[in-house]
Amino acid sequence: MLDNNNTKPTQAEAEEAVRTLLRWIGEDITREGLLDTPKRVVKAYGELFGGYNADPSEVLGRTFEEVAGYNDVVLVKDIHFHSHCEHHMVPIIGKAHVAYLPDERVLGLSKIARVVDIFAHRLQTQETMTAQIATSIDETLAPRGVAVMIEAEHMCMAMRGVRKQGSTTITTRFTGEFEKPEHQYRFLEMLRQ
Repeated sequence: MLDNNNTKPTQAEAEEAVRTLLRWIGEDITREGLLDTPKRVVKAYGELFGGYNADPSEVLGRTFEEVAGYNDVVLVKDIHFHSHCEHHMVPIIGKAHVAYLPDERVLGLSKIARVVDIFAHRLQTQETMTAQIATSIDETLAPRGVAVMIEAEHMCMAMRGVRKQGSTTITTRFTGEFEKPEHQYRFLEMLRQ
């Protein structure tokens, strides 16, 4: 996801950037507890932001057609995730609910959770992540409709700034038949069960 003018820094450059931040906050980078911190932070960032190395269309590519005519809602709810706000790089912690109306093909259920994880493991806004999940399923599977709801707490509001712990943000995205109010209502009712 680098633009044409950027090249990915080396491991050593990334570790030096961590040392710079440690010095900036007033830490002694020669302190025993911090000696390996730059290496650990860079390794952790590799895990936390591993979504940049994954392609959701590849994850969603395998589908199943033998479903005995099933054509009703498929819902995977309470998919827990953690992401990071692209504005402050602090955690967003929440859960996603993803549904679709199949059109002759269905996904393996774990694929839906994997797509949530791919987008969660990138710097995000919740609104963008909600739209990305819906769009990737819509474009790859071509179902009759997709519904996505994300409920999350943003540490950029809880740990800094207004410091409002426990506040939750809810975002939704509906495509296809889920744009109709009756399908949205059914989706929301299924989430309450």
